[in-house]
Amino acid sequence: MIMDLLADAEAAAGLVAGAAEVTIVSHIDADGICSEAILSLALERRGIPVNPVFVRQLEPLTMKTIPKDRSFKVFTDLGSGQQNLLVEHGLSEEEVLILDHHVGQRVAGTSYREVNALNYGHGKLAASGVAYLVARALDPENADLAKLAVVGNVGDMMARTDLGLIGPSRDIVEDGVRNGSIEVVKKDLNCFGISTRPVHLCLSYNDDPFVPGITNNPNGALQFLQRLGVTLKHPSGRWLVWEEIPVGEKRRVISALAQQLISHGRSPDRLLAEAYLFPGETQKPLRNASEFATVLNACGRWAKPTVGSRICRGDRGLAYREAERMLTHHRGMIRDLLQFILEKGVTEISHLQHIHVGDRFPDTIIGIGAGMALSKLNRKKPILIMAEMSDDPLITKVSMRTNEDQVRGGTDLQQAIVDATSEVGGSGGGHRIAAGAYIPRELEERFIHCVNRRLECQNAGPGKDDR
Repeated sequence: MIMDLLADAEAAAGLVAGAAEVTIVSHIDADGICSEAILSLALERRGIPVNPVFVRQLEPLTMKTIPKDRSFKVFTDLGSGQQNLLVEHGLSEEEVLILDHHVGQRVAGTSYREVNALNYGHGKLAASGVAYLVARALDPENADLAKLAVVGNVGDMMARTDLGLIGPSRDIVEDGVRNGSIEVVKKDLNCFGISTRPVHLCLSYNDDPFVPGITNNPNGALQFLQRLGVTLKHPSGRWLVWEEIPVGEKRRVISALAQQLISHGRSPDRLLAEAYLFPGETQKPLRNASEFATVLNACGRWAKPTVGSRICRGDRGLAYREAERMLTHHRGMIRDLLQFILEKGVTEISHLQHIHVGDRFPDTIIGIGAGMALSKLNRKKPILIMAEMSDDPLITKVSMRTNEDQVRGGTDLQQAIVDATSEVGGSGGGHRIAAGAYIPRELEERFIHCVNRRLECQNAGPGKDDR
């Protein structure tokens, strides 16, 4: 199947290479932004004019932003499941290429050319990885874009379940290692914020694995590190981040965390993961794949995906400073959203917990808030969050999140969302651990119960508190 994937990536490269000009339609998250940047850079190096169009979802309203001109249209990180909209927009098979990794939905009588990772059995290759394979097929020199593909894949949680990238995604990592743009740390702490957060906060914010006494407990994490005699501050007085801790002290921390998990009857299997660092980066938030992806997500969530694209292209001046401001605002809003969820409380039913935030928060951030809230709520039930759409009062945005324990137990949010939207209308998709949908506002309650029934069929089992 890998040979079929590579062969089709080469065929796709031939299509875009023969275009006089290209319109790239991409999603606003880290994977979508990286996909667009990879293709734009690869095409511009060949002298092919590119027009990027970013959308948060392909639906009738956003289809109006896609030009009806002579340009060749490449859809990245979307398109496979919305081919009916492409037909309705009047796009012919000859002018469209789809590079995606979501579940497809073909239209009778139409066969758009498509390279979708799922069609080749690769569930852990995001759209940016597919875009990279096409770019590398255009010119082997584009292997320097492997770094962006890794950022996109990590940002789309392709490394989460297996504690590292696997399959074709891992092959892309090796391309980056060979050209010196990526450094792999085989067994590093499985924790977000190793480049930017003080160590005790890095540990306390992490819930994969959930460490009793440390997760969601900054003071507990600080005392834990102090008992181990870990160096926590620089001589200047600032807090050290995990990357700056001496190797010997890191080993001591990891060993103690493993003991803490075992003493509470939990497995330490998810304590360590493979990390992808970028030695050429001078800006700390861009020094590793997961935090680079967070910067891009902040740009996309606040309607500035083009700023993220410029950062992918190497802009560390105006674009990066603007992204820093958005990231600060982004984190503040996420904190407010988390506090709102915890204070208002969720409604629990047999197989999920849910909350509606109304128009208090942008629909673009509720998925992130859901993921953060889950670690502080009932971790044995997926969480479903709804928000009003400011630009369409008849539509509700839905985001769902669960955790690895539930996924291993059979939970598949993507399938639950897709099945539920087929009953109530709307559109949805995503992954087993994270999924989202746009549904008719008047059918919110029905949708919740449809999802709940689907989760029950997946043998997710009713949960109990596990705080």
